Amino acid sequence: MRRSQKDTDLSVRRITRRGLVVAGLQAGFIGALALRMRYMQVDQADEFRLLAEENRINIRLIPPRRGRIYDREGRALAVNEPSYRITIVREDAGDVEAVLARLARIVRLEDEALERAMAEMARSAPFLPVTVADRVSWEEISRVAVNAPALPGVTPEVGLSRLYPSVEDFAHVVGYVGPVSDRDLARYADPEPVLRIPRFQIGKVGVEARLEQALRGRAGTRRVEVNAAGRVMRELDRRDGEPGADVQLTLDSALQGYVRARLGNESASVVVMDVTNGDLLSIASAPSYDPNKFVRGISVADYAALRDNERRPLASKTVQDAYPPGSTFKMVTALAALEAGVMSAEETVWCPGHMEVGGRRFHCWKRVGHGHMNLEEALKESCDVYFYDLALKVGIDNISAMARKLGLGTAYDIPMSAVAEGLVPDRDWKARTRGAQWRIGDTVNASIGQGYVLSSPLQLAVMTARLATGREIDPRLLKSVNGVDEAARTGASLGLNENHLRRIRAAMFAATNNRRGTAFGSRIVADAMRMAGKTGTSQVRNITAAERRAGVTRNEDLPWKRRDHALFVNFAPFEAPRIAVAVVVEHGGGGSTAAAPIARDVTLQALHGGAPPLEAYPAADRSRIRAQQERLAREREDRDSEGQNRA
Repeated sequence: MRRSQKDTDLSVRRITRRGLVVAGLQAGFIGALALRMRYMQVDQADEFRLLAEENRINIRLIPPRRGRIYDREGRALAVNEPSYRITIVREDAGDVEAVLARLARIVRLEDEALERAMAEMARSAPFLPVTVADRVSWEEISRVAVNAPALPGVTPEVGLSRLYPSVEDFAHVVGYVGPVSDRDLARYADPEPVLRIPRFQIGKVGVEARLEQALRGRAGTRRVEVNAAGRVMRELDRRDGEPGADVQLTLDSALQGYVRARLGNESASVVVMDVTNGDLLSIASAPSYDPNKFVRGISVADYAALRDNERRPLASKTVQDAYPPGSTFKMVTALAALEAGVMSAEETVWCPGHMEVGGRRFHCWKRVGHGHMNLEEALKESCDVYFYDLALKVGIDNISAMARKLGLGTAYDIPMSAVAEGLVPDRDWKARTRGAQWRIGDTVNASIGQGYVLSSPLQLAVMTARLATGREIDPRLLKSVNGVDEAARTGASLGLNENHLRRIRAAMFAATNNRRGTAFGSRIVADAMRMAGKTGTSQVRNITAAERRAGVTRNEDLPWKRRDHALFVNFAPFEAPRIAVAVVVEHGGGGSTAAAPIARDVTLQALHGGAPPLEAYPAADRSRIRAQQERLAREREDRDSEGQNRA
């Protein structure tokens, strides 16, 4: 059917309108696209150029050199040594197993290291290097370099690794470093990028951990060009970081080495402190461990042996362990009574061997009693009943206040791990922590350093230094950081009556130098070096009434863990004090037999600056001391040689 002219004209008009609409839309789209292209190419050209540059240029971190640690004389305690390692890049190696087999014929490869490397390659990008062997020798590195054509993808590399030359001597003080763990990262709200560098190590315990920020330094950077896959093509520039700060401690490595040798296999601790400025000259725990093993990755077997050892070689006993101070606490009770004016030094107390308090019998260590005792005699012979009587007169509040004034019950700010606060108990403490009322028997126990009282060897050394000087001496372990000295901690006067302090010092001198003194057997006979000290023995078990009637079992007849702790504190020289010493021998038995001889030997070593003359010892002891000195010197040489070989 033919369409009319009218219909044809209408259809043409409709098509024309549609075409115009489509054309308009197309023109609008093209115009918007053109404007967008102009905006991106002209207005945002710099921004997109930067994005392209950042996509092509990567910033890589350069690990900083870790700060070194020295003793007071500049002898190295923690340093960095070149560490050679062998890496492999999977995509460059091709047949990885074949390349590793050829490598194993050139250098010795541990099965465990190979398994770890294969697992790491499986989860890493093929172009990333993976360590196959760490801490290899220069000879092995040379062999790999010579055979490079037959070892595609294998590269010898050099870096820095932590080394502790003194091996076990400073393990509990300096600590060690180890790889950054998830637990380490969780401690930071915003971890530094350097902490995420593979195999980067940080301080785990001791000075290494406490001064981590200063020792770590600041990472450097290098700009590298990478391709689309992220592979490094070339290095464009490098900016070195800041090395970590070098740290100097107050410790004397020669004295520390002697102390460690003198302690031998005992489970014990020694603190030697300069009473003039608070410097810690030695702070040693035994037994110890080799921190280098932790740096290199300690084996499961080695760690289990340390963890399960009943003498706890991993524990820093000088600061983190707190013990009943036993009779070394008696100076606190005596001084509290003198300052409170409840007794005079001349007053006597009758000791029949026990005292009845609150329906309970408190015994003296001497079963038959000491008879009449004044202050000097009671400290000299360590009469318990005398101090029970003082405790009833002076009260726990005065005793606790004096203990704190003398430095007990304080967690000192030194860069070591887990510094204990100890415990100076009083009425409020027991009500708050035990929900119980303080009893008179608690005061009696506290008067001789038993019951709830707990002190670390460091706190006992501080107490002794304050008794020797009458000043608020605080311990100082950090001597300088990057050559800037830390302030000494001599402190102000304690505000104690000097006559009372002289009474206490004279009694401590008698305890060491009078024939009836508990430490007479460990005296120093050289006039210029005579010491004043006090023995202590703290019980770790209850003695039943039946056992007392039958006779208390001797320490040597008990299992090791049920024996008493042995303690001794002293200062010397008596006329012009220079050092204070505290010794604790875990389960050592009596303070006079186990701790005092160690303290005497350490005191002489510290005062003399080396092996003291035999004339400083009682004549009857000199042949034994000579043999001991020769043995310790040989053992020290052997340990130094072994340590250097292991390092």
